[in-house]
Amino acid sequence: MDEEHVEEQREDIQPILDLGSSLIRGDRGTVYVLTIVGQIEGHQLLPPTSKSTKYEHVLPLLASIEGSGEIDGLLILLNNGGGDVEAGLAISEVISSMSKPTVSLVLGGSHSIGVPLAVSAKKSFIAPSAAMTIHPVRLNGLVIGVPQTFYYFERIQERIIQFVTANSGVKREAFTKLMLQTGELAADVGSVIYGEEAVELGLIDQIGGLSDALSCLYQMVEDGRTGDNKT
Repeated sequence: MDEEHVEEQREDIQPILDLGSSLIRGDRGTVYVLTIVGQIEGHQLLPPTSKSTKYEHVLPLLASIEGSGEIDGLLILLNNGGGDVEAGLAISEVISSMSKPTVSLVLGGSHSIGVPLAVSAKKSFIAPSAAMTIHPVRLNGLVIGVPQTFYYFERIQERIIQFVTANSGVKREAFTKLMLQTGELAADVGSVIYGEEAVELGLIDQIGGLSDALSCLYQMVEDGRTGDNKT
């Protein structure tokens, strides 16, 4: 194996070690694979024993993907348990505003603030066994018991509802009902839905796995090229 090939392999492996991401180069195009796992880490550091996705890593990475002339599309693999609301929304907003083809695939689960992340791509898939937890915004730590605090929660919740309904086919009434449902989660308000139910509600576009998501992304890339040629 020559030194050039070894160096190329090193370049492919290093992003996986650093960010849990990889680059797929093929005849149909070059796809960047981004994994969003564990908790979405915001302004506060999580314990070193926790799996986390750091928004300060993801945001500039997404900007680089959008501006790259070598990358044709983005595949987002999701298996996360929620996390910082504003950091999750920031990542979701950037993904939804990208001009390049984007496809998300929920594997295992995409809970809480992971719901906006799952619907932020232009096309979303979910594995049949994957789960999504929908519940109201919560806050850990000291809470000042004044009306302004609850109004602030209400406004954040509204931002999430607006984003999810604008980027998926779920109805506002159905999503709000799932969010406020009682009797399903232990010591909490909300719901857990699984693959087929998420598709029936219009929250996720399609049931599928890795091959389905990649095929869809490559098709979007090809459609984009055809559109460019026509204009």
